[in-house]
Amino acid sequence: MPVVSFDSLPDSARVWIFGSDKRLSEDAATSLMRDVGDHLANWKAHGEPLTVGSQLLDDRFLVVAVDQSTAGASGCSIDGLFRVLQAVQSKLGANLVGGGRLFYRDRNGDVQCAPRADLDDLRASGAISKDTVVFDTTITDLGTFRRRFEGTLAE
Repeated sequence: MPVVSFDSLPDSARVWIFGSDKRLSEDAATSLMRDVGDHLANWKAHGEPLTVGSQLLDDRFLVVAVDQSTAGASGCSIDGLFRVLQAVQSKLGANLVGGGRLFYRDRNGDVQCAPRADLDDLRASGAISKDTVVFDTTITDLGTFRRRFEGTLAE
């Protein structure tokens, strides 16, 4: 039972959130989801197919979730997903893999990306405040993702 509806996965599913450093165009988003979908349709861990779903949010965030009650993703299978994303990045002209980035909604509601090291400068300039909506890309389970992927900086 490989690819299923993202919404049908249980809260206990393992999650990986990949934030793009720039908004993906419609063509880039389509290409990303096609390439990731092809990989996920055949994604296995130790020969066992993984029950998995994915979605793209705000043309920025690729979210992949695995229902570990059927078979859990292994180190090698996770590495395979990262290799696919690293390969597709150059085609997209965007970085999906890597940390150290802060994602937030600007005053117009658009998602922005900045190096985490710039947080103090963003605060000082007024670009962000304690009420600014930020995204937690470090979440590792679907239930937490559903409850608090978006929250204010103060939270």
